[in-house]
Amino acid sequence: MYKQIIIPILFASLVFTSCKEEVKQRNINVNYPETTKKPVIDTIFGTTVTDNYRWLEDDKSEETETWVKAENEVTFDYLSKIPYREQLKNRLTELWNYEKVGRPFIEGDYTYFYKNDGLQNQYVVYRKKDNTEPEVFLDPNTFSDDATTSLGSLSFSENGKTAAYSISEGGSDWRKIIVLDAQSKTVKEDTLVDVKFSGISWYKNEGFYYSSYDKPKGSELSAKTDQHKLYYHKLGTSQKEDKVIFGGIPSEKHRYVGGYLTDDNRYLIITASVSTSGNKLYIKDLSKENSPLITILDDVKSDSYVIDNRGSKLYLVTNLNAPNQKIVTVDAANPTKENWKDFIPETENVLSPSTGAGYFFAEYMVDAVSKVLQYDFDGNLIREVKLPGVGSANGFGGKTDATELYFSFTNYSTPGSLYKLNPKDGSYISYWKPSIAFNADDYESKQVFYNSKDGTKIPMIITHKKGIELNGKNPTILYGYGGFNVSLTPSFRITNAVWMEQGGVYAVPNLRGGGEYGKKWHDAGTQLKKQNVFDDFIAAAEYLIENNYTSSNYLAISGGSNGGLLVGATMTQRPDLMKVALPAVGVLDMLRYHTFTAGAGWAYDYGTADDSKEMFIYLKGYSPVHNVKEGVQYPATLVTTGDHDDRVVPAHSFKFAAELQDKQSGNNPTLIRIETNAGHGAGTPVSKTIEQYSDIFGFTLYNMGYNQLPNPPKSKIKS
Repeated sequence: MYKQIIIPILFASLVFTSCKEEVKQRNINVNYPETTKKPVIDTIFGTTVTDNYRWLEDDKSEETETWVKAENEVTFDYLSKIPYREQLKNRLTELWNYEKVGRPFIEGDYTYFYKNDGLQNQYVVYRKKDNTEPEVFLDPNTFSDDATTSLGSLSFSENGKTAAYSISEGGSDWRKIIVLDAQSKTVKEDTLVDVKFSGISWYKNEGFYYSSYDKPKGSELSAKTDQHKLYYHKLGTSQKEDKVIFGGIPSEKHRYVGGYLTDDNRYLIITASVSTSGNKLYIKDLSKENSPLITILDDVKSDSYVIDNRGSKLYLVTNLNAPNQKIVTVDAANPTKENWKDFIPETENVLSPSTGAGYFFAEYMVDAVSKVLQYDFDGNLIREVKLPGVGSANGFGGKTDATELYFSFTNYSTPGSLYKLNPKDGSYISYWKPSIAFNADDYESKQVFYNSKDGTKIPMIITHKKGIELNGKNPTILYGYGGFNVSLTPSFRITNAVWMEQGGVYAVPNLRGGGEYGKKWHDAGTQLKKQNVFDDFIAAAEYLIENNYTSSNYLAISGGSNGGLLVGATMTQRPDLMKVALPAVGVLDMLRYHTFTAGAGWAYDYGTADDSKEMFIYLKGYSPVHNVKEGVQYPATLVTTGDHDDRVVPAHSFKFAAELQDKQSGNNPTLIRIETNAGHGAGTPVSKTIEQYSDIFGFTLYNMGYNQLPNPPKSKIKS
């Protein structure tokens, strides 16, 4: 069973590439646009704070639009003069051009799967019946002329005859839901609009649950949204008739609300949260007319959800008094926590379970690497599923009556492959492997443990071509995130492959604030402990330098979203440590982040400047926008963002770039690349992604001192 909970976390997985040859850098003169200062002075807990660029928060103003165009002109003029930019684009295009397939799933009479032929901007949904040839079910590449409209959720009614899917236009978090007759692939009714942070959870064949906010006044890209509501849409009726199920009255006001059904359609499960961590939990028995909504948990001190049921017996996943998560059982008639009984107890490793074919599959992270145990519904351990290698496994979920299950496996040097599992005996066979011109055997990954500033041991996986010389001159990308309970586990990316082809090193530390070691690890990098995350990242850089993987002149740091904050804080605290900084779609103004869209929901990780004087001073102490200092030489910096990002509004990046351009000392460029008609990252067309990375790679290499590639690819694509 899959839980339909959509809580938006700040995650943008951006990976970059580099090469290995020391040459003299060419100088490209940069004449930055003049960014007008219009001081706005706030007094917070008796301290005055001057914001010179508040006007850039107005995404609807002509002045902001003019500034964006001027900045992009300067940035793209700079990038166009990098001699190997086109070579990088061609190589990325070549390597990207291989077939990619998603795990199959059965709905009604059909088996569905996602596939990309290679360079298609969006994955296509195919289906097949029995042994017939697959046919296209949905092709998001046809949704808009420029392929910037992407497919979000796709969900089917119980009998598989009706489908509902959501779309995002221009990368926005605001979605539309379209209902199809799955047999004929024709639209059944009017499109639902103004849907945000929502799954689509069907009740039998009659209708579905979804979540959204009232449309805000002013800019829908930046205006605050904080009262989420769960709706029920009955097929054949207009959206205006949709009933509010939860969240419509003051006592039910929450920032995030989700609803999903158990597989037997008996129970509606409702989650309610004020932040991205912790939720209340409710249940309603739909088999009884006018049944009451029963509270399972009435506080937000844990992350808990119902994963499955057998009749009235509920199976819940929780980290309540179990930081690494466990599974408990309880009867739906008396579901409160004092009645819970351990089913799969907590262990020293973090649990991420799924169910399928009448079994539980307990995936554990052991130092960020997957281990999978199979249990029956009586809690008996059946077997360990021996994985194809050391890396990350995902999947195993499916319907109760499934006879086959699928899982994927990958690591930093192994492209993702699919396997078909026989759940009865634990055997599996290769179902699909990519045909890609990249030999994983030429590369190696090594996990190391290093000490952070306070002595905490932090794991890091370092990947590179076999046999490289550790001479301190290997261009290295240090990628990090460190927040929101997100775990960075080994996975293959085409961009990493291009990097390593050129002899580059790619290093990923598992920083505090993430979820690799459970809730305690997460909490150790939140609020007044957030500096731990930056210290962990700085210590990772120092480890790489001390062990001769690289040196400051050959080190770039990168991260997106919360990882963009990580880069911004690290480069302002230790500008001497790296040559290049690549903050992407970052949270960079820590005093005002909570005033935009759903930003206040990130307060569990950050705290807000309104909480207390102590919290305000702490945030101001590391907020990247507020810690750019006059006369400091910062690393060469390429800030990246999208003009339609309504998760982390682009004003964060605008203001940070303006501060850097105003105060930078020395010749290192500080540029901002603003992608138009793009959002936080999800659904970005492949063509745009390739262009973005070729620009980022080119900027990185050039500012490390290269004006030619060390291993020029023999591209079949003409420049």
